[in-house]
Amino acid sequence: MIHLKDKRGLIMGVANERSIAWGIAKAMSDAGAQLAFTYQGENFGKRLKPLAESVGANLMFDVDVTDDASLDKAFEQLRDCWSSLDFVVHAIAYSAKNELTGRFVNTTRANFKNSLDISSYSLIDIARRSQPLMVENGGTLLTLTYQGSNRVTPFYNVMGVAKAALEATTRYLANDLGPDGIRVNAISPGPMKTLAGAAIGGARKTFKHTETNSPLRENATLQAVGGTAVYLASDAGAYTTGEIICVDGGYHVLGMPQSENI
Repeated sequence: MIHLKDKRGLIMGVANERSIAWGIAKAMSDAGAQLAFTYQGENFGKRLKPLAESVGANLMFDVDVTDDASLDKAFEQLRDCWSSLDFVVHAIAYSAKNELTGRFVNTTRANFKNSLDISSYSLIDIARRSQPLMVENGGTLLTLTYQGSNRVTPFYNVMGVAKAALEATTRYLANDLGPDGIRVNAISPGPMKTLAGAAIGGARKTFKHTETNSPLRENATLQAVGGTAVYLASDAGAYTTGEIICVDGGYHVLGMPQSENI
């Protein structure tokens, strides 16, 4: 049986109990992992605390991934508590909401830079700080992407560019950290009813379209995404790295809608 017994991991990006990061955290905890969490700001910390406690986690760190001092402090505190780290889940992305409803051509320079910084560069920053804690026994870095990285998705706009950069980052980090025994992969779920997903214009239509057209005629569940993350972080995933794993009911293989929907 695939399990994460005796493994320790850091989960970054839980917003609430419906977030993909929480689905992954719950699955990893059920598989036997010991978890720590990060959050950004007091409000998210209040939401996270009861969730963390429900899986027996007592390590929570306030982190702003655009602030080097904030990241340094969190990883120093983590190192003081744990001598090693087996996996990190990077579920962090951001764009100004008003730029996820209009035309892509109107993307502002400021939001472009901020979106790429938070959504893509942060994985590099986190990998650099995680590497010393993983170098002795190896480890796994997981991030979350979406098909808007390589196929135009209405209103996804600058996040599509950010996710494309994130996927390239995943591949380059996989090659760079491979000699240290560190695997780097991305999971690409289809549309899901999350706080982040709701910020994208036309989210409900996108969710319904993929549900009725995917080969399985269903969108992914938090449990399915969580199970994929458990596999990738487990010993069963020891030779999987640099991959973008789609968990979307097969929607990514389609060239056009199903015949009944044309």
